[in-house]
Amino acid sequence: MSNSTEKTTHFGFKTVDESDKAGMVHGVFSNVASKYDVMNDAMSMGIHRIWKDAMMNWLAPRSGQKLLDVAGGTGDISFRFLKRAGNAHATVLDLTEPMLVAGAKRAEATQMAGSLNWVVGDAMALPFADNTFDVYTISFGIRNVTRIPDALTEAYRVLRPGGRLMVLEFSQIPNDMMQKVYDLYSFNIIPRLGQMIAGDRDSYQYLVESIRKFPDQETFAQMIRAAGFDNVKYRNMSMGIAALHSGWKI
Repeated sequence: MSNSTEKTTHFGFKTVDESDKAGMVHGVFSNVASKYDVMNDAMSMGIHRIWKDAMMNWLAPRSGQKLLDVAGGTGDISFRFLKRAGNAHATVLDLTEPMLVAGAKRAEATQMAGSLNWVVGDAMALPFADNTFDVYTISFGIRNVTRIPDALTEAYRVLRPGGRLMVLEFSQIPNDMMQKVYDLYSFNIIPRLGQMIAGDRDSYQYLVESIRKFPDQETFAQMIRAAGFDNVKYRNMSMGIAALHSGWKI
């Protein structure tokens, strides 16, 4: 296929061929894997932990459930889920093997080894049968997917009837002045933190840009509904810096 007919998408603020984006995202997260958790704390001043706890509060994990955590990286969501659910199982799926390797080295991974799987895979083509999981989570990952509707369709496919989707992602602050202040922080501070902590300014410049390209709360809620989910709702975290979206396969 010639470049003139190749579908395009965005990689941060750059326009790239769809076929190239996954490899570029893979490169970003391979570069930052070893410092990913430290950088999350630095970028959000630790608030991402509160958001993830809020996600678990709304999700209310139960014993016996099977979780698929997509773009699960270093296991943060799966560890929280298993601690709350008790006798349950979590599969951590990520496109980037170094992220999974970093997660598997964490102390929680050793303690929960009997209840965890680590799988390299693509959110747009999940390597699982239909109607396999009770819960599908994706935390700060869906904005990096090349075709978000494809990922949501796959989420619907692998969930059992009665299963639940929950997405935690950076979003848009409804107040224009607050959004401008946040943009100043994001574009001026976060890439510098990336350089200082992870030795990688470019990857964190991409991460900031990718947040700005992600749809607002209601637009994303409509995308979830279009994939077949019902009872779709969202909650803003920290005035809309992040948002939690929930939907059900009925």
